[in-house]
Amino acid sequence: MERTEKIYIYGAGGHGFVCADVAYALGYKECIFLDDIKGPVFQQNLPKYDIFIGIGSNKIRKQIYEKVLQYDFKTVNLIHPSAIISPSAVIEIDSGILIMPYVVVNAKAHIQKGVILNTSSVIEHECVVGEFTHVSVGAKCGGNVTIGKLCFLGINCAVLPNLSVADESILGGGALLSKNIQEKGVFVGIPAKKLKEV
Repeated sequence: MERTEKIYIYGAGGHGFVCADVAYALGYKECIFLDDIKGPVFQQNLPKYDIFIGIGSNKIRKQIYEKVLQYDFKTVNLIHPSAIISPSAVIEIDSGILIMPYVVVNAKAHIQKGVILNTSSVIEHECVVGEFTHVSVGAKCGGNVTIGKLCFLGINCAVLPNLSVADESILGGGALLSKNIQEKGVFVGIPAKKLKEV
């Protein structure tokens, strides 16, 4: 679908700034930041430019995503040109997905709405990354992994092949997951073990 020349980035923090960098790399001419705290705030009568939710918090990103859709704004995906995406991967269209530089998404993977795939992360073949999950810098999922909704995979963590991760789970930085996560929690270490309730 045709892009507008300008785009709203909803979130004027560090994550919003990197979203803007990807937007410029894709050819947007101007990024207009919106922010409920710093301003200017989102209003339903704004011109209908494309919009992207540039907020790292999964739950807040989901809430704002749903709010802007109520007012008929078009959310878009921001996929950096350096990312390597298999032709057979499924990236849900215009659904607020961010794919940062040097990400790899391999064959038949499925990336659902609102997902963040941060710099140099790897999503291997046949993986599913659930809605509004954040896969952090350098994190890696082996083949046929299923990550639930609203999860957070920390920097440089790894999930071994054929595993599943329950919704709203957190995998700490550098952790190695070698067993299924059946109930949400915080998991850290090598191998990853449950630390506390979320």
